[in-house]
Amino acid sequence: MNVEEKLARLEQRLSKLERMLGVADVRRDHVQVPEGRSMRAGGELELVVGQNLFARVGILVMAIGVGLALSLTWHGMPAVMPSAVGWLLAAGLLLLAGRLNQSFPVIARDLRPAGMALLFFATLRLCYFGESCVLPHDSLGAWMALALVVLVNLAIGWCRKSVQLTGFAILTGYAAALAVGKPWFMIGTVTIMVLFSAVASVRREWPWLLVFATPGAFLTYLLWAIGNPAIGNTFGIVKDHSASVYVMLGWIALIAVAMSMRRQRDIEIPAAQVSSVFNCGGYLLFMLHTFFGHLETFAAANVVASAILLGIAVMFWIRERSRFATFVYAMTGYGALSLALIKANFYGGPIVFIWLSVQSLVVVTTAIWFRSRFIVVANFLIYLAIVVSYMITVEKETGISLVFGMVALATARSLKLQMGRLELKTELMRNAYLTCAFVVFPYALYHLVTSSWVAFSWVGIALLYYLMNLLTKARKYRWLGHNTLLLTVIYVLVMGVGNSQGTQRIVSFIVLGAVLMVVSLLFTVIRARQHRIASPERDTKNVDSASQE
Repeated sequence: MNVEEKLARLEQRLSKLERMLGVADVRRDHVQVPEGRSMRAGGELELVVGQNLFARVGILVMAIGVGLALSLTWHGMPAVMPSAVGWLLAAGLLLLAGRLNQSFPVIARDLRPAGMALLFFATLRLCYFGESCVLPHDSLGAWMALALVVLVNLAIGWCRKSVQLTGFAILTGYAAALAVGKPWFMIGTVTIMVLFSAVASVRREWPWLLVFATPGAFLTYLLWAIGNPAIGNTFGIVKDHSASVYVMLGWIALIAVAMSMRRQRDIEIPAAQVSSVFNCGGYLLFMLHTFFGHLETFAAANVVASAILLGIAVMFWIRERSRFATFVYAMTGYGALSLALIKANFYGGPIVFIWLSVQSLVVVTTAIWFRSRFIVVANFLIYLAIVVSYMITVEKETGISLVFGMVALATARSLKLQMGRLELKTELMRNAYLTCAFVVFPYALYHLVTSSWVAFSWVGIALLYYLMNLLTKARKYRWLGHNTLLLTVIYVLVMGVGNSQGTQRIVSFIVLGAVLMVVSLLFTVIRARQHRIASPERDTKNVDSASQE
């Protein structure tokens, strides 16, 4: 057979395949769409609904029906009989899924979770739902039986390399922890589930499995911490086992470390962002349990939580320059530190506001390192809330507002020096802090000094701003001085006249007028000097242009 005959036969085979597939004549420059394409598309949709959806719903309904049957009381039967029947049915479903894996993959895919659920429920039937249970739910036998079933389910999901089956197996682990209800069994089981999901997310690159396992772990702890009403207990905060709350901090650290060990660290994937939010939600549960159940250790516990969360933020920044996760963990850590300071100084009076304002300056310092303008914005809102809360709640001013003003000036100066590092496009945040200083200093001195000295103290603030302008060459401080002097004039004309005595009133007017005149004279001299410097340059330009002409 020569080459031409081989090519002819190959042409015939290709034409035959085209006719079998329903493909029309395919030309080099034109592809004709087969008629009835839309009809076949509609048929494919109907096939998907009829094949996939009906099969999945049918298996779900069948599994629920079998579970309800197992939960009934089987009169005249041994107590272990419902569980034994459930085990046999579960084994049959799993074996059938293996046999149908090639011919009916859709049905086989849905039979496996049904078999895993039935296997767990049949084992749970040993402890619940019957008139006489085979095993008490808090016995060692129940622990071992449920733990064995969870391990079997985990093995099925791992061997099948299915993230869905593995996630379902982890869900059965959480259910087993609640079913037993013992503190250390719950803590141990949930810890194993979190550890397994962390290993799977790294080894198999399943980050969404870790995202799924995170809220499940904290929800399991929440149900246990409120008395475990899922097994019929009365509602109540668990106040024993104080060490259990610190286990949650271990879960938070483990989840964060596992997510940071993913291979794709050059970009911040959505799974990492969602995981950081869920993980910090775990701290909220930690805070609530320590507040309602272990108030005596609330401050120390939140200091530990703050150290762990801030350490996680530093880890994410160093390892992958993550902006979102760093922001979420850092702000949660700062929030924990704030709560610790409030609790530690609960009986110390307004001094807690000093520590909170100093913490605000520390937050800005770390935000500069993290290059996070979001932390700067959030920190300003917190700082503003602290100042407003102090002004509302504290009846007598003790000079703490002066600390607020100094913190505002120091923060504004730090932002000015590090604008490029923070990638701030405008000076909005710096102006906001300077505005706070402009308001806070007069407020503090108005309450600290007598009414006859208010104007003099405000003039001193204006002179301080002018001095800062000379030292830093920043025009904004000069404007702060101008505005403070104008505020002083308004105070003297409107309020100071009626509050001060005759001699004091005259001195106030003379001093304020003298300061205004001196400031005006200084700026006149400065403006004249600037004109003299600029005049030779203009003359030089005029001479050059004349010579060119």
